[in-house]
This record gives sequence, C-alpha cells and structure tokens, in this order.
Amino acid sequence: MQRPHMHVVLTCSTALLLAVLTGCAGTAAADTQKPTTPRGVTAQAGSATSVHVMWERATDNKAITGYEIYREGRKVGSVPAAKRMTDVDGLAAATAYTFTVRARDGAGNLSRPSAAARVTTPAPAPSDTEAPTAPVKLRATAGGSRTATLSWGGSTDDVSVTSYDIYQEDARIHSVPGARTTARLSGLRPGTVYTFTVRARDASEKSSPDSNAVDLTTASVPGAPASTAPTGLRTSLSAEGGESVVELSWDQPDTGGVIPAYQLFLDGKLTTTIVWGGTPPKGRATYRLTLDDPPGTRYSLKIRAKLPDGTWGDFSAQRTVALPG
Repeated sequence: MQRPHMHVVLTCSTALLLAVLTGCAGTAAADTQKPTTPRGVTAQAGSATSVHVMWERATDNKAITGYEIYREGRKVGSVPAAKRMTDVDGLAAATAYTFTVRARDGAGNLSRPSAAARVTTPAPAPSDTEAPTAPVKLRATAGGSRTATLSWGGSTDDVSVTSYDIYQEDARIHSVPGARTTARLSGLRPGTVYTFTVRARDASEKSSPDSNAVDLTTASVPGAPASTAPTGLRTSLSAEGGESVVELSWDQPDTGGVIPAYQLFLDGKLTTTIVWGGTPPKGRATYRLTLDDPPGTRYSLKIRAKLPDGTWGDFSAQRTVALPG
C-alpha cells in the first residue's frame, strides 16, 4: 500500500531560520570586518603607582564602540569610543610595564593590538609634601580647523614634575611628560571656540593650580557659516551682604538681527536664561549674577545667544571664577 505524500508549508514568518535556503526572507550580512589598529599609543607614569595611556582614534566599516587596554597582553580596562585615554592604577613603583590598545566594534570584532608602549614607574618620593607651581604664559596656536599646539612655561616642585595635564572646560583631555612644555591636540571641531588650561602634576599625584586660561578658535571649513559665539567674555567678582556678585560682560556676535536672549551655563549646566526687559542692547552686553554659595566655590561660566531664527548659537569661551570671601 502506497503511503500518501506529506506536504509541509513554511511561511516566511515561521521560516526565518531557513531563509537562506528558501529565499523567502533576507538576512543582514554579518559584520566580520575588524576595526583598524589604534595608532600613536603612549604611556607615561603619572605617579609611582599609576600610568596614563593615550592613543589615536581607530576606524571601522560600521562604528567603533570602545577600546580595550592591555598590560603585558592581559586586559586591564576598557573605555567607550568617545574616550582615548585612561589611567591604570595599582602598579608597582620602579617597575617596567608594556601597554597595548585594541579597538572594538558593535559586533564584538577586535582590532589587532597596537604597537607596544613601554614605561617605567618612578621610585616613590620619600617626602613629597608640596604641589607643583602653576604653569605660566600658556599660549595656543591653531593648526587649521582640527588641531592646535599649546606651549607654556615650566613648573617647579619640591621633588619633580612628572607630567602636565591639559584641560578643556575643566575636563582633562591630554597629558604630556614632565620634561615637555608643549602639546599637540587633534580631533578638534572646525570653527569652534576652545578654552584651555594646564596643570602640573608630581609623583605623589599632587596637582598645581591652573595656568592662565587661553582661548583659541579653530578655522572654519570652506562654506561653513560664520561663528555665532559671543566673544571677549570677562568677569569681575565682589561680595555684597553675604552674597557673591559676578559681573559678566561680552561682545555680541553679528547674527544679522536682534539677539533677544542668552543662556548662561555654570559648570556645563544651564543656570538661567537672560532676557532683556526692554530693547536688547547693542554692542557690548552685561549681566549681573548673584550667588550664595560658600566663599571659594569654583565655577566655570559660558554663554550662548538666541539667534533670530529661534535656535541657539555657538558657545563663548569659558571663564572660571572662585567666589570671594
């Protein structure tokens, strides 16, 4: 007796696992391409027990999602794609180390290890009790639209300066060894105002006060709109009846129309919107900010204008103030 034929019908919705065989549904091609190898890896001792590792941005056919840091081939940390530096702590003093970095993409592909960066931590300072003096005469020169070079006068310390840390809006973005008094910055945005300061650091991780702040505007790319950042921002401080008063003044940008308002940011957070009670001023504008925080409280300030089309313009350079006693 002949057995009847059995027919099995698979719909596309239930046969995704057989899509390649049936052809009724397509699948996205797997990402098997590795990111490029990070270049420019450097390692410098930040203290007798810590090392600061930095590298240049890697690329990928999709997107870089992070970086992994290795010491003697063993993974010791990872950072998101936006970061290209990290501190490795808990090391032994007067010891040689080797560091490499690998880039990672969204599919988990890892690049080849970078070239090795070698460093030797210094011996512990027997009695390092003083912080370094502040770097002096900080200068900045734009190298086109995406790079800048900083230079400064060196600091002194009761033992030795091990590194200089470069800050942009109070965030450390770069470090160089203590024997250097210049730094080259890359990855900047075209047509953007930056404010830089430098601090010296010694082997006991004591940091100096800030250097003078320096403003730098990178060149715009061809065809880009003109900057809408307020310029010449200045601050003065006074104490009145237990409160601190910050007087701000700045040159208004040329926006082709009236600027009805400004936003004031403290430590990167919107604090107030400045709206003129009558006709907006022309030329240089001023504002009086009252704060009741304890004396010595430190703030960074920056502003941006509301443009005639209703959008917000570019940020001014940043200013840092410490409230008076």
